[in-house]
Amino acid sequence: MGASEVLLGLLARGPAHGYELKADHDAWFPSAKPLAFGQVYATLGRLERDALVETVEVQTGSGPERTVYAITTGGRAALDAWLGQAEGPAEHAADELVRKTVTALRLGVDQAGFLARQGEAHLALMRRLTRERETTTEPGARLALDHRLLHLDADLRWLEETRARVGDTTTTTDGEQR
Repeated sequence: MGASEVLLGLLARGPAHGYELKADHDAWFPSAKPLAFGQVYATLGRLERDALVETVEVQTGSGPERTVYAITTGGRAALDAWLGQAEGPAEHAADELVRKTVTALRLGVDQAGFLARQGEAHLALMRRLTRERETTTEPGARLALDHRLLHLDADLRWLEETRARVGDTTTTTDGEQR
């Protein structure tokens, strides 16, 4: 997901300042890593430089100044182009879980213990996200949680298949099984 495009999507609903955009992003994607304020403002700076957003107001008050941004016609066109393109599946399956598992197995780390810990961590997160989904009423946030939960379920199935596949085999440091 591109932060630029999501911020454009948030601004398509109406003008907002960085703090609002960060809060809205985090509400839209409750199971994702929260967007950092620095990333919000750096991205808004690039979007403004590229004439995809514009400053419409600077609010002053008791706190720091708040710059209010709005999407431009060019920004709306860029957003529509992004939304009009199908998102291709990931080309590479080596996410952090795969990298760590392969590394651990190739180094001869306790396979059963390693895979059990990974499974327990996934189950704990699935329980937390399931509780969160039960209290989430906003449809977009619920869809994001469903997506995350289905990916965790797929990871758990992969871990189970890995546990069955490696069974009693051991792997030497050079990657050879014996």
